[in-house]
Amino acid sequence: MSSLVDRLWYSQNRPLRFLAPLAWLYRRIASLRRRKALKDRAPALMAPVVVVGNITAGGTGKSPLTAWLVTQLRNAGWHPVILSRGYGGKSRQYPLFVNADSNASIAGDEPVMLARATGCPVVVDPQRLRAAHYAIDQRLGDVLVCDDGLQHYALPRDIELAVFDASRGLGNGASIPVGPLREPAERLKSVDYIILNGSTGAHVRRHSQFAGVQHKAIYTMNLSPMHLLHLASGAQVPLTKLAGQKLLAVAGIGNPARFFATLSALGAEVRPRAFADHHRFKPGDLKTDAGEWLVMTAKDAVKCQDFAPDNGYALMIEAQLPAEFGRRLLTQLAGWRQLHPNKSGPLAAASVATERDHHHG
Repeated sequence: MSSLVDRLWYSQNRPLRFLAPLAWLYRRIASLRRRKALKDRAPALMAPVVVVGNITAGGTGKSPLTAWLVTQLRNAGWHPVILSRGYGGKSRQYPLFVNADSNASIAGDEPVMLARATGCPVVVDPQRLRAAHYAIDQRLGDVLVCDDGLQHYALPRDIELAVFDASRGLGNGASIPVGPLREPAERLKSVDYIILNGSTGAHVRRHSQFAGVQHKAIYTMNLSPMHLLHLASGAQVPLTKLAGQKLLAVAGIGNPARFFATLSALGAEVRPRAFADHHRFKPGDLKTDAGEWLVMTAKDAVKCQDFAPDNGYALMIEAQLPAEFGRRLLTQLAGWRQLHPNKSGPLAAASVATERDHHHG
């Protein structure tokens, strides 16, 4: 599936150019929806909103960036709450409070993964504005971080981050369905930061231009593998154990090729098996050959915990970004707090107790 997407969208050719009228219609409808949503947007909220998203379809690394962000915010004294669409979840009612013990089939894989990785409260709702009001009303925290919500214009936002796979970029530059674009490249001029997942250089660095768009805040993010997590016991296994190890690598994510390449670079003999993004795994999907380990992403692991075999592991990764980016973002939020001194206080005062007392979801 990934190779097909790469060929159709992420090469310089446009094999689907015969669908150009549909791409024009998609772009037109998206523009009208954005214009209407901005006109009808709710007033600013009682907490600052940071939106992490992209203008392309497919996996770019939004969730690892969200995890990095909330960790930085916590270290700086904020009490972040993550808002999520909860794609793939089947809850009967929303908003849904999610913690590390929540069921991924109900809450969605990414919200549960983020709750486990960060310890932050997560609120799931297809209507992100309703989730935001719930988080504020319940005093869950004092800053809201929306994972994948750049086009959800009903939600007011104070800071926008657009994330891209650096190797894929904007693909063929065409709108869906001819290419991967949800919005035109010009949209990037209005975001606060552009984050490029993966670098052509040896180090995390800052850029001044992306896809022909000049921007004052373009930074590179690298996803670094940290260790393996043994799914049955929860034990951490060093990455050195992968050298020469045969394994079945399964991935139900937006860009599985990146995951497989990471495992190969760590010295493993990889038998890759890609599934559709947010795939609902069954035990039959995880059958390995003799002598193989099973390795999956943390996002997939939350769906397989109950039936993962004894040779099952999750590759745990961590985002790394320049310290300068973190300082700039925190300075922006400090400015928000100075401009809205009456908004930020009450939420912060109650957030710690509320995080501790919430156990539903």
